[in-house]
Amino acid sequence: MENRTDRKTASGGIRGKLTDKAVKAFVTKAACGKKLADGGGLHLFITPAGGATWRVKYRIEGKEKIYSVGPYPLVSLAAARVELGEVKALLLENKDPVTERRVSRAATAAGSDNTFKAVAQEWLAMKQREWSAVHYAKSQRALERDIFPALGNLPVSSITPAIVAKAIEDIHKRDVLETATRILQHLNGVFRYAQAKGLCRDNPAGPAREILPRKKDNGRMPALLDWGALGDILRRAEMARLSPSVRMAHRLCAFTAARIGNVVNAEWREFHLDDEQPVWIIPRAKMKVATRDIDHRVPLCPEIAAELRQWQQVFGRKGYVFPSPAGGKHIGRESIEKVYRVTLGLDGKHSPHGWRSAFSTLARDQGFAREVVELALDHAHDNEVARAYDRGERFTQRVELFNWWGKQLSAAQHGARIIPLKAA
Repeated sequence: MENRTDRKTASGGIRGKLTDKAVKAFVTKAACGKKLADGGGLHLFITPAGGATWRVKYRIEGKEKIYSVGPYPLVSLAAARVELGEVKALLLENKDPVTERRVSRAATAAGSDNTFKAVAQEWLAMKQREWSAVHYAKSQRALERDIFPALGNLPVSSITPAIVAKAIEDIHKRDVLETATRILQHLNGVFRYAQAKGLCRDNPAGPAREILPRKKDNGRMPALLDWGALGDILRRAEMARLSPSVRMAHRLCAFTAARIGNVVNAEWREFHLDDEQPVWIIPRAKMKVATRDIDHRVPLCPEIAAELRQWQQVFGRKGYVFPSPAGGKHIGRESIEKVYRVTLGLDGKHSPHGWRSAFSTLARDQGFAREVVELALDHAHDNEVARAYDRGERFTQRVELFNWWGKQLSAAQHGARIIPLKAA
């Protein structure tokens, strides 16, 4: 009798008894016809041709059947377990998994109009009306880079949870959890759109969430709020082996409290370093709040303005401030986020977004007016702040705020005593 180990993990997935190492060892040595059981009916089978394929053995209406999941290593152990979960779910509804898949494939409409790529492009075109230009472009590039090569030419109704899980798993292996999570959200949107259009029966992106670890921060970006700890981050980043672009982008993020997406996407034409008051003017189309009528002005403190001038002497005054050494337009946010998580050991403690939280908290503690802080962060979320933004008010106070922030960060980085300043 087969050993049933189809218990649920805390996250809701199927927990088996195999490891990746055991699977690799079995495939290397096993002969034709041999099986390696993971539990719950899932097993790896060596085919007559010498290949290995995942299968699920199950019983329905008193008959034993075999459901083919897909070849190993194209379908990983984790992805096969996701598919096993789908099989179990169908059996609980007294549905035959093999029959259900056959019906689903038969429902696939002929022609290229129903490939995943075609449907995804329709979905993107619909979302373009809702999103900012920057968010649309980033989402389009992400799908083209990470999803279309694997899924693009497949009929949308033929894509299984295991196929989606494998694609997401490959992204996560690059240690870019946020990117993998964001792309999976897009896949959910595409498949829901396909369901609404009658192009597929199920959403195979849902179970793939079990491939990714759960966030530990309850949705909040981690942030350190102590001057000593913030100074330590700046010192450690200076000593770490980072690419020049990543190091400078990290400092711009810290000294301007700007969103990381605006930092990596920054262009030299947005910076006015020779003005009496240096300023970074971010086009409204690039901002998260894209509905306002005025661009976002970020006063540059003397410390970061001087560093940007030096950076400009090396990299010129045209194009992106942080061009990608890999040949892309600019560096990605993942390169900075990974530095915080891995290189600096700040996973769960502080993130690039954490500078915004620290800026807001410490500035308010210092006595700066709420409206000034909210305007500085482009948090135009209530009528009072929104009206002030539209009138372009409080710029002088924002200059004072960022000058204070720059001095405090520099003092913290160099280990100086933080002296409270009288805020306006």
